[in-house]
Amino acid sequence: MSVTLLNKKLLSIFIICLCFSVLTNAQMITGTWKGKINRQKVEVKIIQQGDSLTGTSYYYESANNFRRYSIRGYFDETSNEAVWWDDQLLEEKSTKFSLTSPGKVPMLSRADFNCPGGNRMMLDGKVSPKEDERNIKGEVHMDKTNQTSFKDEWDFVIENYTSGANDLDIIDSIKSIAYQPKTVTEPPAKPIIPEKPIVKPLLPIVAKTEKKPAIVKEPEPVTITPVAKVIEPVKPPTIEEKFVTRKKTFIKDIPISGDSIELRFYDNAEIDGDSISLFLNDKLIFEHIRLTANPYIIKLAVSELNDLNELTMVAENLGTIPPNTSYMVAIINEERYDAYLASTEGESAMIRLVKAK
Repeated sequence: MSVTLLNKKLLSIFIICLCFSVLTNAQMITGTWKGKINRQKVEVKIIQQGDSLTGTSYYYESANNFRRYSIRGYFDETSNEAVWWDDQLLEEKSTKFSLTSPGKVPMLSRADFNCPGGNRMMLDGKVSPKEDERNIKGEVHMDKTNQTSFKDEWDFVIENYTSGANDLDIIDSIKSIAYQPKTVTEPPAKPIIPEKPIVKPLLPIVAKTEKKPAIVKEPEPVTITPVAKVIEPVKPPTIEEKFVTRKKTFIKDIPISGDSIELRFYDNAEIDGDSISLFLNDKLIFEHIRLTANPYIIKLAVSELNDLNELTMVAENLGTIPPNTSYMVAIINEERYDAYLASTEGESAMIRLVKAK
């Protein structure tokens, strides 16, 4: 065999291995995961879109007793850490009078991806209530599996992820179907048996003598000329007036360093038209930010910031589903910090950006 032919064969094998490696990494986190979250039996279906995660979580006692949530989150490929939280309760099913603990409280999970060998894939980490991330409640232990106890719309994406189903349009279409809350089916009510009608005896008809109505003379109409009142329209308050009059609620401190920081803002609930403005150290820096499932990204130069800075989120409206809620991710020197921000007509959410000493 010639050296040239041998080199070509080796190159072909290298390309095949490289493609297999890329394909394997692409579906690393996408799939069905089973195990326990905070000692509750759970099945989570995770779909990766870039660095974002979506899918569903099932907390269950059995296949007929469960709560199902939509999930949102992100996957950090540099640290192999997956972060996701229960976003919206989609379905609650029980054969009992009422479903007890599984999935009663929405959770936020942080887990490391591990491959111990033998084609086994694991997610291990910590879990806390969604609204109180610092209150660690338990642990996450799940294994990737090819079997599911709960058939739903995401099975098609998982089974065909590497053959075209990872297309963003397909995932968004599935999401619009899968994230429609289902009506809880209640046991049929007992049939209502109508009572027998009560038949009253007919009374004899007595002829009545008609009386002629008295003629009443109507008074002369009085003409009243209305006095026109000029009503001036009430001007809505400006965003600066809203910032000054609303209470600022402190959320958390975030350490900053390096040359710049990147802030990403998402709608934390159902996309309902929320829009916000941002104030930095009592000055308006951005307004009319519409929150969606895609991040609104801003960057701030660290050199232009003070040692202690207040970043305040003010709701311009409350959308169709109050309050105005935002999920913020801060990327600082390739590290992630996140915060849940809620704003109403009476208060605004505030975080502090603190320079590292």
